[in-house]
Amino acid sequence: MRNPWLAIDTSTEPAQRARELRHAWEQFIVGDRPEKMRGPIEDSWKRSLGAGVDPSASGSAPMVADDDEAAARWEVHPLVSSAPLIRECFAGIADDAAHLMVISDADGTLLWLEGAPGVRLAAANSMNFAVGALWSEGGAGTNAIGTALAADHAVQVFAAEHYNEVVQQWTCAAAPVHDPETGRVLGIVDLTSRMSTVHPHSFAVAVATAGAVEAHLRVSMHERDLRMRSRYHDLVEEGRDPRALVTESGRVIASQPEGWTGAGRLRLPRWGGAFTLPSGAHAFAEPLDRDGAYLVRRLELGPGLTAGVLDLHLLGREPLVVLGGRTLPLRRRQAEILALLCLRPEGCTTEELGADLYGDDAANSSVRGEVSRLRKLGVPISSEPYRLTVPAESDAGRVQAMLRRGAVREAAEHYTGPLLALSDAPGVVRLRDELDDWLRHAVMTGGDREALWAWVQSPAGRDDLGAWKHALSRFDFHDPRRSQAAAQLGRLREYGA
Repeated sequence: MRNPWLAIDTSTEPAQRARELRHAWEQFIVGDRPEKMRGPIEDSWKRSLGAGVDPSASGSAPMVADDDEAAARWEVHPLVSSAPLIRECFAGIADDAAHLMVISDADGTLLWLEGAPGVRLAAANSMNFAVGALWSEGGAGTNAIGTALAADHAVQVFAAEHYNEVVQQWTCAAAPVHDPETGRVLGIVDLTSRMSTVHPHSFAVAVATAGAVEAHLRVSMHERDLRMRSRYHDLVEEGRDPRALVTESGRVIASQPEGWTGAGRLRLPRWGGAFTLPSGAHAFAEPLDRDGAYLVRRLELGPGLTAGVLDLHLLGREPLVVLGGRTLPLRRRQAEILALLCLRPEGCTTEELGADLYGDDAANSSVRGEVSRLRKLGVPISSEPYRLTVPAESDAGRVQAMLRRGAVREAAEHYTGPLLALSDAPGVVRLRDELDDWLRHAVMTGGDREALWAWVQSPAGRDDLGAWKHALSRFDFHDPRRSQAAAQLGRLREYGA
């Protein structure tokens, strides 16, 4: 049976097939059922029609990114490190048949394009086939890149199989590249050339290249796994409770004992915290630095069959501390101790905790007394070094986790105010200032307008003159937030903020 994803095989005469396709395309455009069409192409034509793509010669793929933006996106794209391998796989056929070598992102935007200058110029001039153009089916109609994305399958598209008339003098073969970690499509590798150079080999080369890239990514994934297992070996192996090292996608890469989490991926809370395993057991996920990994621990049920998790609300309000579903009545010093221990999970000595609470006037007896009172409330704290012995999560810790992983907008949106705003304990003041400075710097340098807006709406940012100036320069004239930024700047200048 003929491969429905292959446009031309060795027994097909290209010129005759091109005439048949043009006739079928004209039938479809006027609303008739086309004859002798491959199923994937007819399905793609229907999607293109439904998306409102212009099939006439006046239509072309839209530009969605200028050169600078496309270059910035390519610089951080997961396939950027695979470009030399893709070039090597494509080189033979690209040189022999004057093909263009192309990589798009998962939206269909062209990010990397190499090939003979004359062919590049002709493709750019005739059909806007250039870096920054959107070649999804919704942007350009049926084409190998867009159809490979829509169908999640390698495909070759030839002549009038292209939905848009301006592309029908070209042929292309493309295949999706999947992330071995998540299974999601990362982008498309594509070979494009003039219609006269069509050959089934281009389809085979595109498929083989995508496979080689996925194998390369899989090797890199296993190397990362080894590094993480080595780095976090002690955390997993030395705990008395069942523990596992889990990637951000929920893949378990180490566990003690083996298999306690069950089969398959885990659905983790994005920024850590308590969750339930498929078996029904309770567990807690702790984000580990910037590696995208989590330490998952099984939670034992305490009195009343509730999991012993300490939940601290430390930002933007009076502190609220909940242990195993029970709200604890705390004095200010006790809340400060819990904040310090939660944000310093490695623990601290009596002297270190005293300096963080009282400064130079610290008395060890005062520290021990406050810790003793917390223990009487049911908070498990180990002896020196003082350390929380139950999993603890906090709103401040979640903001830190977001910043570590580059989720600046989420961090700004979740930041509801300074850490224990009424506290003058030196350690709390230091942590408060560090968090404020970290978030502000990330917002001011990140280029995300929504993150910037969330910051200036927060208690720490609403009087930030520099941030409001930055907001005024970032928002378009038609954006109503721009006038609010101008008004706030005027008020801050009037009162000398």
